[in-house]
Amino acid sequence: MLYAGIAWTAEGYEVEVLDAEGNRAVEPARWGADRVPELTRWLGETERGAGRPCAVVVESTNGLVDGLLTAAGLDVHRADPWLLPDRPAFGSVSARVLAERARTGLAALSPLTAEGGGQTGRDEDYHTGIRRSEDVEAAMTRAGRCFRHGRRDRPEVALTFDDGPDPVFTRQVLEILERYDVRATFFCVGLHVSALPDEVRRIRDAGHSFGNHTWSHPFLPDLTAAQFRLQIERTGDAFERAVGERPRVFRPPYGSRTPETLGELRTEGPAVALWDVDSWDWARQGPGKITRTVLDHTAPGSMILMHDGGGDRRQTVQALPGILENLLARGLTFVPATHLCPTDL
Repeated sequence: MLYAGIAWTAEGYEVEVLDAEGNRAVEPARWGADRVPELTRWLGETERGAGRPCAVVVESTNGLVDGLLTAAGLDVHRADPWLLPDRPAFGSVSARVLAERARTGLAALSPLTAEGGGQTGRDEDYHTGIRRSEDVEAAMTRAGRCFRHGRRDRPEVALTFDDGPDPVFTRQVLEILERYDVRATFFCVGLHVSALPDEVRRIRDAGHSFGNHTWSHPFLPDLTAAQFRLQIERTGDAFERAVGERPRVFRPPYGSRTPETLGELRTEGPAVALWDVDSWDWARQGPGKITRTVLDHTAPGSMILMHDGGGDRRQTVQALPGILENLLARGLTFVPATHLCPTDL
């Protein structure tokens, strides 16, 4: 069997592949954040060329590659912090450490699924973080620093897309939005903003707005407050380089949160934009199911969660026209996410 570790850095990804004896099966490889499809193909070719299955390992602060890897049929696992040495303030542990952890203790790692995504097996930690955050979230909501929908007496909704930009799927989404003259908000990750500034400018030039979605799409309960702050600040810096402005709203990956991370945004920085309609497009249940889910749960004021990056988004693209046609037929107007915030951002 082969064991591949994928580490994230400020520039992209590093991959190390070991055999059962701990020797390098191939030379280490580096990939820019704009080349995850190539990385995925390379791992598949490495597995087929060796004639042996390959266990691919990421850590919980890397939520950007598992979607494409699982869609390609690769065997993907997550190594959680208590199984690893301390990571740096910005970046993951090394690819070699991840591959070696899989080689010596694969059974202790969490296998990832399309349905569970990057937080497969962490439901208890997720819900514990939500419960611990209730008081801080309530205070932020009262102050207009956190919101999940807008006013219910206005016929307007916010359509949002997470995890991009993606060089393929974001462009397809933009073409459909232009066809229906609809504006959306794109919650982008810093790794992709930094690697694909032209795509960010393409989104801006089409009249859409932005949100901050961290740098590497981490599971927030696994970050210190300082590590979280770096994720937000560096993503804001990447936006400023690309389009000359920093997003005024932030969305936590998976909706995960803790009092410590929310506390970093309690009085300054972007406001926290959650959602009240989850399309579940990330689970790849089929375009018909995605369309029905959105239409059944959308009401005036809704914030709709969809995805243009971080995985295989073909089903999202296929579902989008039907969603737009039906919501427009209801007389709903599409507005930026900031427009739903109860305070002036």
